[in-house]
Parts: sequence; C-alpha cells; structure tokens
Amino acid sequence: MVNRKNDMRNQETREGVTLFATPIIQKTAVRIGAVDQPNERKIHSTAIPRLGGVGIFVGFAAALLVSLIFAGVLGRGLEMKHLAGILLSSFLMLALGVADDMRGLSAWTKLICQIAIASLAVYFGIEITFVSNPFNGLFLLGAIAAPLTVLWLTGMTNAINLIDGLDGLAAGVTAISSGTLFIVALRTHQIGAALVLLALCGASLGFLRYNFFPAKIFLGDSGSYLLGFILAAASVTGVFKTTLVVALIIPILILGVPIFDTMFAIGRRISSGQSPFKADNRHIHHLLLRAGFTQREAVLAIYVACFMLSITALVTALQR
Repeated sequence: MVNRKNDMRNQETREGVTLFATPIIQKTAVRIGAVDQPNERKIHSTAIPRLGGVGIFVGFAAALLVSLIFAGVLGRGLEMKHLAGILLSSFLMLALGVADDMRGLSAWTKLICQIAIASLAVYFGIEITFVSNPFNGLFLLGAIAAPLTVLWLTGMTNAINLIDGLDGLAAGVTAISSGTLFIVALRTHQIGAALVLLALCGASLGFLRYNFFPAKIFLGDSGSYLLGFILAAASVTGVFKTTLVVALIIPILILGVPIFDTMFAIGRRISSGQSPFKADNRHIHHLLLRAGFTQREAVLAIYVACFMLSITALVTALQR
C-alpha cells in the first residue's frame, strides 16, 4: 500500500501542477479566442476563458506518473496496458473537447467520436467483464461486456458534461466522487485504480482554486469530457473489477447526481418530442437557481447531496 509520506508528497504534486498550469491555460485561451460567451442558457454575464481541461490533464498525468514511480505498483493492481489505455483515451477525449470548445461540433459527431475513444479503451483491457450477484457469485457478461463498457464510459462522460453549468460544480462533484471511489478501491485492494482516482481528485481540487464561484476559467467540454471519462474508466478498473456483491451499486450511488440528472434530462426531452441531445435549462442546478438559491448555495447543495450518496456507498462497501 502507498505509504503516508508518499501520499502527502503526491497530493502536493497533483494540486501543484494543476495550480501552476491553469493560469497559463487561462491566458492562452483568451489569446486564441477560446472563451465562453454568455447566452440565454448560461448563468455568467461576461466572457470567461475555457479549456480548463488542459490544465487538469497536465496535473492528472504528471501526478499519476509520479505516484506510480514512488509507489512501485506497476503490475500490482494496474497493468501497464490499462495505464496506457487510460492516458491515451483520456488525451483523445480531451482533444475532442478542445475541438468542440474551439470550433463547435455537432452532437452526432461528438457521440461517434466518444464511442470510438471508449472502444479504444476497451481494446486496452478497460472492460466490465462480470457483475457480482448475491445468489450465484459472478455473472459473466460475455459478448455484452464490450458494448456495456462503451455505454458506461460514454454515458458518464456526458453526465459530467451535462452538470457543468455552475462555477465549480462539475470539478467539485468529480473531486467528491473520485475521493470516495479512491477509498473503495483501497478497501478492495485495487491499488492501481486507487492511484488513478487520487490523481484525478487532486487535479480537480487544484482546478477548483480558479473554477469555484466566481470562476476565472471554465472546464469547457475539454474538461468535463475528461473528468467524466477518467471517473468512468477508473471505476471499471477498480470497483467493477471486484467480487463485491454491491460492486455495481457503489459507483452508481457515488455518481448518483450526474447519473440521475442525465436520465431525467433524456427522459424529459424525449417525452416532449425533442432530441435527447437538445440543450435546455431544466437541469438540477437550473431548478435550484429558480427556487431562489444563489450560485454558491446551489453548488454547495449539490455537494451535500454527493457527500450523502458517497457516505451511503462507503457504508455499504465497508460492511461487506
């Protein structure tokens, strides 16, 4: 297990790299015109630079590599093939988001690219191969393993993207979720996955320094795609790889807020005869704002909901 001294050193690396890289990305985004303009759906009233995902990826990748070097866990919990798959697929998802932030891509183009990137991750062995059940031990997924994993990876990528509507919301939810999944991964001896999640948690916390209300830089699609994808991939290599009876329930509980918000959004749009890809202003954070919450209060309320779901998941996992 990673010792406490290395944990502290790596935590400083995770946050420090992102803290250093984000202001540079912020200035670059303004220089190249990668700014988020206000409109009727947006909460902010002035143009804000985006591309925050670039800073997060730099911090995440640097911290993960340093963690692996210090911990010496390659081959003990996270295969090199899986690590390469996570880093490569995450970089491609980041690149897709940057292209969308810069030029704007159609919904179908983004979805097709996301499916292709998720399929690449499956090729590298990031796959849900079985599900535990309380009656017959393990249920092997067989032929549906690959499509189910692609659905999970693309679904979570878009779920985090959909809740990225208030300053600090997506990054904070990711920090809470990845921190909780980190504890579960340690509990189930998935050390490699735990390091991936800890690196993501640290990078998200470092970015919150500039993204919490009032935000100086936004995640952009580059950041929200990146956070959602890494969360989903790490849960596949961690919690889903265990024989816990509740292995399927734990990540769904921890990621409950973005999952439920996405499900309601898709159902709402389809029931009203609209495309499920059509953006609207009826997400959870929009409803809280209309109920009289300030931006900061709405974000903190959703943080509390995430904490409660995470605690429920931890209690469930630790009792097994």
